[in-house]
Amino acid sequence: MTTDTSAAAALAAAAPGPDVDLFSQEFAADPFPVFDRLRRSAPVHHDPVTKLWLVSRDEDVRRVLLDPTTYRNDNALGSVLPLRLPALRILDRAGFKTLPPALFNNSTESHPVLRGPVLRLFGAQRVRAALPMIERVTHEELDLMEAELDATGRHDFARGPARTIPVRVMLELLGVPEAARADIATVADWTDAFIGLFWGRTDKDRQRELALQVADFYTWLCELAARPDAPEDSLLGALAKVRMPDGSPVPPDVAVAVCSNLMVAGHVTTSQMISTAVHRALETEGQWRALGRDPGLAEGWTEETLRREPSLTAWRRITSRPVTLGGVDLPEGAELLILFTSAGTDPEAHEEPLRICPMRAEGRAHLGFGLGRHRCPGAELARAEGRVVLGAAAARFPGLRLASADRPPFLELVSFRAPTRLDVTHTPTRTA
Repeated sequence: MTTDTSAAAALAAAAPGPDVDLFSQEFAADPFPVFDRLRRSAPVHHDPVTKLWLVSRDEDVRRVLLDPTTYRNDNALGSVLPLRLPALRILDRAGFKTLPPALFNNSTESHPVLRGPVLRLFGAQRVRAALPMIERVTHEELDLMEAELDATGRHDFARGPARTIPVRVMLELLGVPEAARADIATVADWTDAFIGLFWGRTDKDRQRELALQVADFYTWLCELAARPDAPEDSLLGALAKVRMPDGSPVPPDVAVAVCSNLMVAGHVTTSQMISTAVHRALETEGQWRALGRDPGLAEGWTEETLRREPSLTAWRRITSRPVTLGGVDLPEGAELLILFTSAGTDPEAHEEPLRICPMRAEGRAHLGFGLGRHRCPGAELARAEGRVVLGAAAARFPGLRLASADRPPFLELVSFRAPTRLDVTHTPTRTA
């Protein structure tokens, strides 16, 4: 009898497509030519390295997102490539085996129960109430940036405001008590290690280094979830009141999984979105000064970044039954990688898709936050942070420019993409 796995392999061999190295620096820095070839010649293409089917056309990506019964998200948080034994042992000693179904890997009946408190935490009303806090945190981090620029003449924006502001905002909104907070840089390192371990291609030694950080992250989250002093209006306070479909309290490992989902998504993707938006604005003639003169442009620029270069570039799904997608017959159990960046630059869905146009007519009609039942619950918070940080930085540093004409390095990960360094300098505006 032919298994589903062998059927998928046979399909892939019968219909080879363009060569794709999802982990290469060349692809990370400029994936758009590859996406163009995929959309034209192999819109559902099997990648032999990850064993994932790459779904590149906007219409097919939307079809997958709007049918969560056929295309389940159960495989979304597993390691893209197998982890080596030393890394697995480190995680096992920390009690971290696999994350139970929570938010981003949950197609069970518990998903809406767990998603409810998150939607309330990141709803439009709560985000509006948080704006003064976001603005305060932003200006405090820009103060530190200014001090370094004054002292050294250079600053790494990707490791500075873009990285620290989302961590601080997320800790505030999660209601993490001051006594339980780890150092901001440490939390950022932990979340970076998490995505590097599970979405990257690394050797044994690097996996071991990342696993040690992920183990520390998991231990901290477990201690956090076990604390009895969470504010009632915080996520942990809300989860303590939630009852699972069988009437039982939220299990500790599920509460930890929810927190890890939000810490990674709330920090990593927002941080990367800000870095990418600042990078593109600084390299586009006249755009940075325009953002400083007109704060309203920051909203449109953020939206275009989310469409053209979302920091969550792709996400996984698995078929629950045999299905035809993009002209390809897929068996049950086929694992997909739906390419949000490719969908956002599909000329069949967006006019002049590679051009950044802050006043684009379709505005939010993109897939930067997904679509349907599993659409990102923190969309409005990410938009608010992007708008505030971009507008405040451009207004405060009108003479900011990239320190080098060379292309910055980009993350070499499946599903996440942004500059890893963004060195800038500043020429103060002269006054009469």
